[in-house]
Amino acid sequence: MLTNELQHTIDFKTKPLGALGYLEHLAHKIGMVQKTTSPKLLNPHMVVFAADHGIATAGVSTYPPEVTYQMVMNFLSGGAAINVFCRQHHINIKIVDAGVNFDFPADLEVINKKVRKSSRNMLEEPAMTSEEYQQALENGKAVVNEIAKTDCNIIGFGEMGIGNTSASSLMMSQLFDLPIVSCIGRGTGLNDEQLQNKINILSAVIEKYSGIKDTDEIAQTFGGLEITQMIGAMEEAFRRNMLIMVDGFIATVAIATAWKKNPEILNNCIFCHVSDENAHHQLIGLLGQKALLHLNLRLGEGTGCALAYPIIQSAVNFLNEMSSFEDANVSNRE
Repeated sequence: MLTNELQHTIDFKTKPLGALGYLEHLAHKIGMVQKTTSPKLLNPHMVVFAADHGIATAGVSTYPPEVTYQMVMNFLSGGAAINVFCRQHHINIKIVDAGVNFDFPADLEVINKKVRKSSRNMLEEPAMTSEEYQQALENGKAVVNEIAKTDCNIIGFGEMGIGNTSASSLMMSQLFDLPIVSCIGRGTGLNDEQLQNKINILSAVIEKYSGIKDTDEIAQTFGGLEITQMIGAMEEAFRRNMLIMVDGFIATVAIATAWKKNPEILNNCIFCHVSDENAHHQLIGLLGQKALLHLNLRLGEGTGCALAYPIIQSAVNFLNEMSSFEDANVSNRE
């Protein structure tokens, strides 16, 4: 069996048994996904989905909604943290307009998958209609389909959208039947008064749509266009047997939504970091997962994926390049 073969290969490298810790688990996982004892990482990609949120107009963030499109312009000019880390680690980066409330000039390298300009204000109506939700899922899948043509077999997803921690908190609360207050964090850095305002607003949203249990309906009602496109992209990446690098709170809510529909998707997932967002640690635990890094990040953009990528590379490299006791003529323990 491949699982035993991989474990034997790992155990008989020139090291004490288990001495590379979680890196050994990671190597085994990647080998199982790729069905080989000699896995490879090919043409890594990072996709950043951006969209605005109607709920942002209610004051759930310290930043105004126009920061979404301004940050997309920053991504496109190469000046954001995710650009820096992707350059450092030779990761291809794609920026997707999933629903930004702005018309980007045609000459910019942004992938236009805009469903509409911003999701709807959940205080008044569901974030998306059923048709918009399905279109967003399909648009996310289409992005991955294009990337797959480059033979990419490892992909990470980031996001940008003022208000998207609110949407994610609402989704987490409904997906796992948790009190909304336990799923809310400070997002972009709310003070105590602003945090209480956010709790009040999101509690009102929950009250308005009580009784929704279906996974897709939860995402449609409480989610965002960039989150939904990320869900579709993750599902397509799994269908194509890619390794999926999972970033912070928002990306983890997206994968949790996909997991609710198909639990096997976690077989391909590498949880890159646990963020400084309150609910993220709890959510990773609910999924039974462990994150590679704990750096108190709360930026999004896919930054945790880009920072974790060299560790993932190291797991593959030791499996392929490290000598066995036999190869190196080193005595193993008795």
